[in-house]
Amino acid sequence: MSERIEGHGGALALAALRAHGVREMFTLSGGHVFPLYAAAHQLGFPIYDVRHEQSAVFAAEAVAKLQRRPGLAVLTAGPGVTNGISGLTSSFFNGSPILVLGGRAPQFRWGAGSLQELDHLPLVTPVTKHAETVLRPEDIPRAVGAALTTALTPHRGPVFVDLPLEVAFSVADADLPAVAPIAPIEADPAEVAKAADLIAQGQRPVLIAGSDVYAGDAVAALRAVAEALAVPVFTNGMGRGVLPPEHPLAFVKSRRTALRKADVVVVVGTPLDFRLNFGEFGAAAVVHVVDAPSQRAEHRQLAAAPAGDLRLILSAFADHPGTRADHTEWVAELRAAEDAARTRDAVEMAAETDPIRPARVYGELRRVLARDAITIGDGGDFVSYAGRYLEPAQPGTWLDPGPYGCLGTGMGYAMGARVTHPDRQICVLMGDGAAGFSLLDVESLVRQRLPVVIVVGNNGIWGLEKHPMRALYGYDVAADLQPELRYDQVVQALGGAGETVTKAADLGAALRRAFEAGVPYLVNVVTDPADAYPRSSNLA
Repeated sequence: MSERIEGHGGALALAALRAHGVREMFTLSGGHVFPLYAAAHQLGFPIYDVRHEQSAVFAAEAVAKLQRRPGLAVLTAGPGVTNGISGLTSSFFNGSPILVLGGRAPQFRWGAGSLQELDHLPLVTPVTKHAETVLRPEDIPRAVGAALTTALTPHRGPVFVDLPLEVAFSVADADLPAVAPIAPIEADPAEVAKAADLIAQGQRPVLIAGSDVYAGDAVAALRAVAEALAVPVFTNGMGRGVLPPEHPLAFVKSRRTALRKADVVVVVGTPLDFRLNFGEFGAAAVVHVVDAPSQRAEHRQLAAAPAGDLRLILSAFADHPGTRADHTEWVAELRAAEDAARTRDAVEMAAETDPIRPARVYGELRRVLARDAITIGDGGDFVSYAGRYLEPAQPGTWLDPGPYGCLGTGMGYAMGARVTHPDRQICVLMGDGAAGFSLLDVESLVRQRLPVVIVVGNNGIWGLEKHPMRALYGYDVAADLQPELRYDQVVQALGGAGETVTKAADLGAALRRAFEAGVPYLVNVVTDPADAYPRSSNLA
């Protein structure tokens, strides 16, 4: 049943947004979208504004990722929308259900050269699940509701709706459609049984859990299958934390050994992309478990590929009635490799050297981060160390840019995380290169009283580019930044606080001050530019 409502375009849109559980708006002020602001103001609907539209989209994505519901960014016409396209694209790669509502130049004089007149749809269509221009105010609730349903339907992702100026300002009667639940996708039972049999009977199985395990609310089901079949679990993205670090089947540091020796590799809820060597695991049989048929890997031969609701698929794996191999020795072998790696890492994280080694930064962070802290990675080389040394203890506590690898997520993600969790620690790990993309939005955090801690690994270079380029050519270009730049003073000038740390012995006290400050606080850690993260580039 639908409800009949009346109002201007902004009020009609907001009614549909609220019906679908949207609870806040991220934006940068623009005249084309004034009716949306007016509706929000009149209803006490929270508005958070930023200094660059990319931060608004990234904030909406953080809400969508952390809360598993739609996030909303409202962008004004023309450059407002184009400034948000990197955020839309990241959401597309990450499967994040966000809606971008765009302003648009008036349709009645289209082609006459109105301010910021641009047809957005050809630009955003390739990186959204759905893009639409609404030409009548009475169609706004239908369009917004349908877009949000599309965003939430697996495989989830961003949607875009823009409103011409006269449509947004006009008053109309409209139907507000009832919100229908998203029906789960039923996987092929034969494919599920085939995959379960491969896992259960494999002598050396490995399970890799990715972001869609969290997004699909399948954490409990993932734990059940790991425990029922005694399968060692590795994670990436928001899959991190699905098993706590102390769980006997949780592994982090022995992945290379595991993938080299495994006879069955089960990848759940993440693409077989460069982060997983494109699914090339030697002679192992590969099982790819995805939330929708569109997500099955097509570039690699798969032993099984069930597609559908991850909770249902994983629960079926856990209840598999067939023969189950004994994995005790395999788990023990990986645990020995894991323990040896932890011993080596402990030495690195305690390094007393000056300049400070990045590993030491993470060693000190491990001492002060709470189990439910939200950790945000925005960077290349410095954040690569975070993946190695930090081990989230709970699901839904890790945010990184994902496979698109877009820098500049930091302040937007921090805003969305702080709005989501007012009482938790929020820690942004930022390279000094990434700081150039979004650090000015600290002003937005200060002004709206959204405290976060920012730890900058300041090595004065583009680390993931400088070292490989020198290895390839014997020299490097366009890879240097100002050494020891005072990013903390930038934050102070914007109304926050911070300090620079140059000695490893001073790190712990600085981090404690940061988390106790109650304002955006940047710890600017001068790190060793010669200390590059030891990994190969999987660009091809």
